[in-house]
Amino acid sequence: MHSGHLVSGAAALALLYVSGLVLYRLFFHPLAKYPGPFIARITDAYQLYHSWKGDRHLEFWRMHQRYGGVVRFGPNSVSFNSSTALKDIYGFRSNVRKAEFYDAFVHPAPNTHNTRDKIMHARKRRVLSQGFSDSATKEMERYILANVRSFCEQIGLGASNERKGWTVARNMADWCNYLAMDILGDLCFGKAFHMLEKPDNRYALELVSMATTRHLICGTMPLVGKLHLDKALFRKIATGREKYMAYSKAQLTERTKMGHDTDRRDFFYHLLTARDPETGLGFTTPELWGESNLLIIAGSDTTSTAMAATLFYLVRNRASLEKANDEVRSKFNDVEEICQGPVLNSCVYLRACVDEAMRLSPSVGGILPREVLSGGITIDGEFIPEGTVVGTPHYTIHHNPAYYPQPFSYVPERWIAGSHKSSTGCGGAVVTEQDVASAQSAFCPFSVGPRGCIGKGLAYIEMMTTLARVLYLYDLRKSAGFDPAEGNPNLEWGRHRVDEFQLIDQFTSLKDGPMVEFKRRI
Repeated sequence: MHSGHLVSGAAALALLYVSGLVLYRLFFHPLAKYPGPFIARITDAYQLYHSWKGDRHLEFWRMHQRYGGVVRFGPNSVSFNSSTALKDIYGFRSNVRKAEFYDAFVHPAPNTHNTRDKIMHARKRRVLSQGFSDSATKEMERYILANVRSFCEQIGLGASNERKGWTVARNMADWCNYLAMDILGDLCFGKAFHMLEKPDNRYALELVSMATTRHLICGTMPLVGKLHLDKALFRKIATGREKYMAYSKAQLTERTKMGHDTDRRDFFYHLLTARDPETGLGFTTPELWGESNLLIIAGSDTTSTAMAATLFYLVRNRASLEKANDEVRSKFNDVEEICQGPVLNSCVYLRACVDEAMRLSPSVGGILPREVLSGGITIDGEFIPEGTVVGTPHYTIHHNPAYYPQPFSYVPERWIAGSHKSSTGCGGAVVTEQDVASAQSAFCPFSVGPRGCIGKGLAYIEMMTTLARVLYLYDLRKSAGFDPAEGNPNLEWGRHRVDEFQLIDQFTSLKDGPMVEFKRRI
């Protein structure tokens, strides 16, 4: 009987504590004045659900549609939807650091992506940047081009007379994934994975997917990782993450054995020899493993999504496709002329096509959480206290009509001053410098500030080279059959637009499609 009283008393105390916590978070918390979903204001389980569901990027957009420019999306978390907030949070003098969310990404040592300590990050970035220098990038171009040639060859196979020279429909999510991973293998691990030519190594793509999903889930609610609940609640994802870690370590071990005494001037050649000019320190083996984990995910998922998205929108917007075709085909006389340099850089319309695709369907669509440091911070006029998690979600701000009139329309012209607005449907006569500046102020597919993507330049070289070569060699069209990349009016709010490239948010993005057919140019 006595033990029964103890249990009842403990249950009553627990209920009292939970009730008090809920009341505090709803009415007395420093963030109580900010609107947001009822459950989100009480518990991070709201975020956890959308992380598991894969629509976190859409839920941020939906919350801002419902509640306005500032939304409380967790008990201690606030999201902002403005370009001013973007700079206040992620800019060079911001009083924030990466949030606890990033601890879930650390294994076996912090890397340039997930290091929370600012001094440690600065050292790592100084070392890593030597692998992304102009001279290093130029040395690595031959490995990129070899894989792009293979990609262009593979997508053109299977054209038949019955189809008047058109190939069968290609799922470009798959082919862009294979290309990005093959390039990455060549740049980082001294070998191509040959995913483009044969299926042997393609299983690694699912390992990457499960690893990023596990990181997102455990980062969103750190308690899940600390108590190892992911192994019980998300067993397949947790197991996939362990297999991914073994895979990445095996790749690193192979490349490290080659050392830097090799003719290969690839990415790891530079990382193995690079030293921080301030401390004289290079990367330890665990640090190299941490960086290789980052490179596999950040280097493959993001560029492949951007390329697939560009193809999705081009085959659905004939005027844009024709303009891009005309630009590329008028500037080059042979496909082998298409490589990094001033002529490719002068393809401003193709670059606008890529940027517009990344605006509509950013590879990282959710929020990059930051923790406010001692003294607090003022974000877009709102004072936010120390310890609060803040951020600006990419998908949300990329669809803010204040910066992008007709935010769900594919309009490459909005990035080019002097373009005629008649083709944009945005009213007026000509796109002004101010219009472009406004669009650029909210554009953040690679993030901004000191933690912005260090591989941005390399990503553009890869994307521009590949897409220009594809447009030079082939005519493209949308497949007449079912395309899993399209939205559907019968789906939930946010996935209802047929002409929007649908992504699954797993921190980076999982995609399926678009289905595209190719015909070799005569």
